[in-house]
Amino acid sequence: MGEILRTLSEDPSVDQQEISEWVDSLADLKARYGAERAGLILAYLQERAFKEGIHMPFTANTPYINTIPLEKQTAFPGDRELERRIKNAVRWNAMAMVVRANHEPAAPGGHIGTFASSATLYEIGFNHFFRAPDRAKGFAGDIVYYQGHAAPGIYARAFLEGRLGEEHLVNFRRELKATPGLSSYPHPWLMPEFWQFPTVSMGLGPISSIYQARFMRYLEHRGLKQPGGEKVWSFVGDGESDEPETLGAINLAVRERLDNLVWVVNCNLQRLDGPVRGNGKIIQELERIFRGAGWNVIKVIWGGEWDPILAADDGELVARMGEVVDGQYQKYTVAKGAEVREHFFNSPKLRKLVEHLSDEQIHKIKRGGHDPEKVYAAYAAAAAETGRPTVILAKTIKGYGLGEAGEGRNVAHNSKKLNEEQLKEFRTRFSIPLSDEQVAILPFYKPAEDSPEMRYLRARREALGGPVPQRLPMAGRLKTPALEEFAEFFSGSKGRAVSTTMAFNMVLAKLLKNRDIGKLIVPIIPDEARTFGLDPLFSQIGIYASQGQLYDPVDADNVAYYREARNGQILQEGINEAGAMASFLAAGTAYSVYGVNTIPFYIYYSMFGFQRVGDQIWQAADSRVKGFLLGGTAGRTTLNGEGLQHEDGHSHLAASAVPNLVAYDPAYLYEIAVILQDGLRRMYAEDEQIFYYLTLCNENYEHPAKPEGCEEGIRRGLYRYATVQAKGKERGRVHLFGSGSIFREALRASAILAEKYGIGSDVWSATSYKTLRWEALEAERWNRLHPGEAPRSSYLHQVAQGLEHPVVASSDYVRLVAEQVKPWIRDFTALGTDGFGRSEGREELRRFFEVDAENIVLEALRALQRRGKVDAAEVAGAVRELGLAEPRKSPLKD
Repeated sequence: MGEILRTLSEDPSVDQQEISEWVDSLADLKARYGAERAGLILAYLQERAFKEGIHMPFTANTPYINTIPLEKQTAFPGDRELERRIKNAVRWNAMAMVVRANHEPAAPGGHIGTFASSATLYEIGFNHFFRAPDRAKGFAGDIVYYQGHAAPGIYARAFLEGRLGEEHLVNFRRELKATPGLSSYPHPWLMPEFWQFPTVSMGLGPISSIYQARFMRYLEHRGLKQPGGEKVWSFVGDGESDEPETLGAINLAVRERLDNLVWVVNCNLQRLDGPVRGNGKIIQELERIFRGAGWNVIKVIWGGEWDPILAADDGELVARMGEVVDGQYQKYTVAKGAEVREHFFNSPKLRKLVEHLSDEQIHKIKRGGHDPEKVYAAYAAAAAETGRPTVILAKTIKGYGLGEAGEGRNVAHNSKKLNEEQLKEFRTRFSIPLSDEQVAILPFYKPAEDSPEMRYLRARREALGGPVPQRLPMAGRLKTPALEEFAEFFSGSKGRAVSTTMAFNMVLAKLLKNRDIGKLIVPIIPDEARTFGLDPLFSQIGIYASQGQLYDPVDADNVAYYREARNGQILQEGINEAGAMASFLAAGTAYSVYGVNTIPFYIYYSMFGFQRVGDQIWQAADSRVKGFLLGGTAGRTTLNGEGLQHEDGHSHLAASAVPNLVAYDPAYLYEIAVILQDGLRRMYAEDEQIFYYLTLCNENYEHPAKPEGCEEGIRRGLYRYATVQAKGKERGRVHLFGSGSIFREALRASAILAEKYGIGSDVWSATSYKTLRWEALEAERWNRLHPGEAPRSSYLHQVAQGLEHPVVASSDYVRLVAEQVKPWIRDFTALGTDGFGRSEGREELRRFFEVDAENIVLEALRALQRRGKVDAAEVAGAVRELGLAEPRKSPLKD
């Protein structure tokens, strides 16, 4: 707008008096009709201008001033002085915690600058807005996603509240100390009664908050939660907005009319290395983005000291505010008042506006994010907004209060140590009642329990229901189906050729009808329901749509038509794995957040799981999520035709690194039934803090009946499926491990070995190498630490003792997946699908990756050759007989 004013004032053809009269007319219009009706009149004039061929300059920006003018600012209800003292104590303790930790030899790090810039933003929330949960009343409380790097400030406030002791603060980032320690950032896995959500992986907190707000509405619309007016607050860094996950889902919040969502963007203008937008203006950029999407945008740029100055301005100051770039504003933070007067107030008219201020007063004039009254007014407006989400863009200074140690400087993010003079300056600036001698030893400061500050602090939290953050345990355990209730799946597919995906669908359909848990199931699908054969669920249980279905679906005459409903059960997320994973996280932690034991089943293209949203899966693990991830169209050779980008051969390798994830690669319907039943029991009846990953394939084949007594082996990762005797005199034996769709290749290999080479075999279904390995590792750890006691034996140890013959393992995944168990098995060889995928048929792909029956046979013969059971000539002959002699590309390098 400043540029428009300048253009008009410099144009000799424009009558400046007439411009002034138009401005006066606008003021009169507002005075007579009010701001809202004046806005409607202007909107009408804009529409008429367009019809007249007048194309107005487009801008999604408002002037670079506060959105809420002084006359509309909600009155501040608190005690400014007491809140200032409380905030200062929190500031000191947050700083002292980090600095003390880094005076130790371990120097574990930590961050001061982020909380220093956002202390006011948090304290206004803690004192006036963040409501605690009340399970007895079905109230979830306000859900807050704290900026990860601000964790020291959250700990410091919890210390004042008495929730944490001094020993906690002393051991910040020293979690392995004998006395309690504090995690570096928000980590529910490490502090399960304190933190709710991991946020420090940039971008994941913001996208999670959007889907959390939407899931709250989902629960309410489905009658699983009573509306309680809870808000979701997400604190976001301005530099964090560069992460695609941060802004990628903001349109969903508008489509869903999520007025229960408030973002507070801490615009301290700095990221780790330097300015966020040195040559631009991040607040204006974000305003354009959010206003364009339809959010309610509230800018909190200038503190109250600016109000009388702006009131005397004729527009030149606002224009100047708008033209200065962020890099220069950062420089003003560290400049002397005289320099700011000379450079920023760069005209006689502007200097006159501040002639009553001293240079020191100019230097200390606040930015909006450090003014409690401005921040309170913004929060109050956001809390009252209806029909759309709100974003508050609060301008702050990174490292506020750190002085030469980092205030407004590029090094602010990495400031972890202050010298004694800097500590004294900090003490004095924030009125901490400590002597110079005390400052030298960096004590934590807590006002007396009966002081006005502590009484006020306790009263404010009591008025808001109690402490936050707090994470609550599972409200009550579910009655999950017994194994006998899955008996119909134990007789196989009865002559029908079905995929494991369809087998899963059959089990899911039964679970949805279960009177105890059916309504709690949350199917999550990223626009692939038809691929997975789940489209019949559209009409049966409906697709969640907050507005219902406002149109007649094109397939309304079909049985399985596309039915959207306000109480729909399916979360159909579109082509959006990150959003679907965020929904999985919200549904999988609802047992803690809402006291509602929802059971998410998220089915997706397996290649686009760990590979695409691996960071969110780690976030889910940290969150103690529950539920089932289902990697559909899995297997590098089973998903034929799709090629390199789609064929997953390594998701189980990624899964092996997630400690509380239980991963399975089932081959048959009965295996899936046993796994799902056990998962439901462990997570929702026994309250184990785990979640599940199953790979499902799209290859159709007949599923046999369940062998007797194999349930424990299925659950624990390995069971003997069949024993095959050689025809005639047996020359040797092998063990063949198979997983998923490649299990059938192992079965075929056993027949070839028996019929053609006189080799007997035991065929094993390896459902979970990860489960086998982790249990074995735990047993070995115990044995290592207790050498004088009877050794413990894992399931893998027990099975391995009986494996006298060579073992050949094959799967549709890279060799490292099966090789997880190699240290415990004497003679073990793995075949797998290492290398890039190809577009081909299954038979050709399995031959190319050397995991088909013929290659399994060859590897078995080579293993027996090493034991002297088969000679080299016979193995060489087998290469020819099995059709493996012709030259072909190597999957490892081609």
